[in-house]
Amino acid sequence: MLNTLTITAAHDKLRSKEISSTELVQACLDQIDQCDEQVSAVVYDNRESALNLAKSIDEKGVFDHALTGIPYMVKDVYCEVGVPTTACSNILRNKDYRPPYESTTTARLKDCGAVSLGKVNTDEFTMGASTETSCYGPTMNPWDLERIAGGSSGGSAACLAAHQALFSLGTDTGGSIRQPAAFCNLAGIRPTYGRTSRYGAMSMASSLDTTGPLAKTVEDLAIVLQAMAGYDTFDGTTVNTPVPNYRSALNEDLNGMRIGIPKEYFIDGLNTDVAASITDAKKVLQSLGVEFVDISLPHTKYATPVYYVLAPCEISSNMARYDGIRYGHTEPTSTDLVQYYFDTRTAGFGAEVKRRIMVGTYALSAGYYDAYYRQALKIRRLIKQDFDEAFEYVDAIISPCTPSPAFVKGAHEGDPVAMYLEDIFLDPQVLAGIPALSIPCGFARNERKPNNKLPLGLQIMGPQWSEERLLNIGHKFQTVTNWHTHVAPIS
Repeated sequence: MLNTLTITAAHDKLRSKEISSTELVQACLDQIDQCDEQVSAVVYDNRESALNLAKSIDEKGVFDHALTGIPYMVKDVYCEVGVPTTACSNILRNKDYRPPYESTTTARLKDCGAVSLGKVNTDEFTMGASTETSCYGPTMNPWDLERIAGGSSGGSAACLAAHQALFSLGTDTGGSIRQPAAFCNLAGIRPTYGRTSRYGAMSMASSLDTTGPLAKTVEDLAIVLQAMAGYDTFDGTTVNTPVPNYRSALNEDLNGMRIGIPKEYFIDGLNTDVAASITDAKKVLQSLGVEFVDISLPHTKYATPVYYVLAPCEISSNMARYDGIRYGHTEPTSTDLVQYYFDTRTAGFGAEVKRRIMVGTYALSAGYYDAYYRQALKIRRLIKQDFDEAFEYVDAIISPCTPSPAFVKGAHEGDPVAMYLEDIFLDPQVLAGIPALSIPCGFARNERKPNNKLPLGLQIMGPQWSEERLLNIGHKFQTVTNWHTHVAPIS
């Protein structure tokens, strides 16, 4: 099946004219038709324009870039000219919002000849860890349709696990690429803040948001990140430094590399299968010449509370524009301006977005700014300092990606704090602005369905701008393991 190919394999076949881009795109569209009713990953498919572009590429017959003719899916927060973009929120869905401009990331991919198939599901404005807050409903995990695919890039992960595309775009504010990648047996990377452009990707928390890819292998991930990364004049947070050739560095020797094991990530209550998978991963990396060092990141326990002070504060600011006047859904029957705002945002926003706006507004209000927001900024600095000090002695750090495998839909309904704690291993890197990679490293038992194993992820962290190193570690791991080759039952 062509849709099950990796980018690397598909590119080789396209160059040799063994297959066409049209056939590749059509195979992915057929898969969407076959299984998306069960998975619910796709919120808009752009099939007509995708097939037209693929035919144009085939007519030219030039596949000089690894992404030329390769079909991919876009998280529904990236703006594409004329394509419905809703952030999976009724405040934009009800207006049928179609951006008049293109995000830098999708523009760069189109310049490479990649073919966008459409938009995939996300938590509303990326606020969530399960894709259950989407106005379109939840996306289900192809490994077990009773379980969620993760969040907020759950649609980006599920569409790949179901082989509806060859790669996808996600965003990572608090683990939103890494957690879905772990739950769906994929590779996903959160780049260093400033390595990829955020222009044209709808903001949640501007000092925390990053854009990044998900793929079936680390090698594919390197190819996509290469196309995405780099300075952007439209995004003042990007850094004007050369982008390494990520793919060419994938086979560097790991002999003598020092990797830290932080004791704070191996907590009471950690799923036994998760713990065992990390132990096994250590043995694999040791066989490749890695030396492990026990380290401490003492402020780790504060990361999730700090994140859930800072992120809502920035959300409160970013969501203010969606008032029905400047942007978004309108309620024309309102009798006065205050009622208009109330009615518009009540109808347009879901419960989680409202919750975070209220928390952020409270924390920023007079009398509470110093007690909450300012204190959170101070602890954020200490968390970054922990990592800076650790990276003076180690080249990278590994940990579980999540404390448990994918959970059942509705498991945390009515308990937002339990949902927030799903990101306990994923928030520190965000606050420090460092890159982190998630790769498949094993499976957990599924007590509800013994025949359906549940994927687990290994998280690899490095200092700022060390994506090249992390990708190399991940790729070397995948050359001697086969966890990433396992396919979901719905595929």
